[in-house]
Amino acid sequence: MSKVMIFLFAVFAIFFIVTILFLLENPRNIFFKDNLCGDGTLENTCSSNKPYFCSDSSLVGRASICGCGGNFTILGDACVSYDLLTEPQEIILKYVLRGNEYEINYTVYKGMAEYLSQLPVFINYDGNSAPSRADFKLRNIDDVEQRQLLLPLLVEIQNRAKDKEEQARIAISVVQNLPWGFSDKKTVYRGTTLPYSRHPYEVLYDSEGVCGEKSELLAFLLREIGYGVVIFYNQEENHESVGIKCPLEESWRNTGYCFIETTGPFEEKIK
Repeated sequence: MSKVMIFLFAVFAIFFIVTILFLLENPRNIFFKDNLCGDGTLENTCSSNKPYFCSDSSLVGRASICGCGGNFTILGDACVSYDLLTEPQEIILKYVLRGNEYEINYTVYKGMAEYLSQLPVFINYDGNSAPSRADFKLRNIDDVEQRQLLLPLLVEIQNRAKDKEEQARIAISVVQNLPWGFSDKKTVYRGTTLPYSRHPYEVLYDSEGVCGEKSELLAFLLREIGYGVVIFYNQEENHESVGIKCPLEESWRNTGYCFIETTGPFEEKIK
């Protein structure tokens, strides 16, 4: 066998091995790229987010097939809760994507907002170490029942854009365009009256929030889309914002996370 033939054979073998490894790592992206919904679910398959089903490249509710999450009950293709899904009202969420303005119609429920407002404001711990600021943030973001009623917003975003970066742009703009405002509620802890801190769902229900509240909502959405997130706290300014995982050299103060301000909309600049 000539040296040229040996060289060509070696190149082909390397290409073949690399291709196989790539397919093993990303099989769905290669074979089913056009048959995926915005969350990566294959066509005619249940999403990991119940009760959603991928049909014609869009996520739709199919509780009769995919079941329900949390403590919700199957009723046809819907997931219901007679305690939480009470007194619905329609709100309009605005966002800007690449210079164009759009709207999302979203239903919020008084029952869910009241459920969240009655949750304990404290965290029990074993006495060896006090709960951290992060513990309180995760508690507000991770409530299982809340997640079920935030999923419709996430799904609407995923149905409008398959690309994760576009989904993130929509989520960021939605939160930034929510008005900034304090809650008029108060909470009492150990005899001290404190400002009430809203959960992410309550920010949508009230259609307003302060920096920390809006940052929790955005952190929830970006995490569900698939991004690594943190919440930055600047003690001197008593201000919170969101960090989204990005290359270290592009990150804010070499944290590995890029800075996102949530208090208000900012002009989008696309090169």
